[in-house]
Amino acid sequence: MTIMIPAWVDGALTPVEKLETHLKGLRHKAVSVFVMDGDKMLIQQRAMHKYHTPGLWANTCCTHPEWDEDPGVCAVRRLDEELGLTGVKPIFRDQIEYRADVGGGLIEHEVVEVFVAEKTPDMTLALNPDEVMATKWISFNDLAVELAQNPEAYTPWLRIYMSEHKDRIFGAPAEA
Repeated sequence: MTIMIPAWVDGALTPVEKLETHLKGLRHKAVSVFVMDGDKMLIQQRAMHKYHTPGLWANTCCTHPEWDEDPGVCAVRRLDEELGLTGVKPIFRDQIEYRADVGGGLIEHEVVEVFVAEKTPDMTLALNPDEVMATKWISFNDLAVELAQNPEAYTPWLRIYMSEHKDRIFGAPAEA
């Protein structure tokens, strides 16, 4: 199945095949979600057969919206598809752009709509093994220690989010 994602080609937003987007390092749209329980964040370990960053720990959910898909709708859809997680309400926090080498000659150059959601009392997970091999709840402090001691266990984008954009994602919401 060919997956087309929104990427900028010669300044125009265009549907481009996902792998081609990463091979060429094209700037493209993305969505990231952080599900929180107080100061603890749900992170996922990517499945081993993912075509980049397999086995690395990432934020709760990260994906690319389909062509013309609303980022909020995409966030809800992928929480369900990756983690079997329903009933949470992702709230838009910020738009962040980053560029990172993700190995194998692939580049993520993403314009990311970042969402944060709160854990619900009855929240359960049903991991999709095609996407996720494990999850864990981790505090900000413990994550900071792990990122410093073992950065190669985490995706480049999670390292960037936590080192460069933590306040924008987890701080007080910006005034409208």
